[in-house]
Amino acid sequence: MIKVSVMYPNSKDVKFDVEYYKTSHLPMISKAVGSALKGLELDLGIGSRIPGEPAPYVAIAHLLFDDVASFKESFGPHAAEFAADIKNYSNVQGKLQISELITF
Repeated sequence: MIKVSVMYPNSKDVKFDVEYYKTSHLPMISKAVGSALKGLELDLGIGSRIPGEPAPYVAIAHLLFDDVASFKESFGPHAAEFAADIKNYSNVQGKLQISELITF
């Protein structure tokens, strides 16, 4: 199992429309990649390790896939469509990380 995390860096000038992201962008991705998507979570940053400081990321989406191949096959054909939608919810680009998921 792999986890694809898309992390949106926080800053004083960041704009991020959580409602649009939750109700339009993530459902669009889920529908497009179909059954290859095994799970989806959204983290909304509320703080950092230093009290009173903002979270380093305004939002992080975690998408679960069986393996890198199924991610690429299902996500790749729609990547341009997903990227074009960013302007509808944020003024920052997300940083993508693919991780091997190890559970204990």
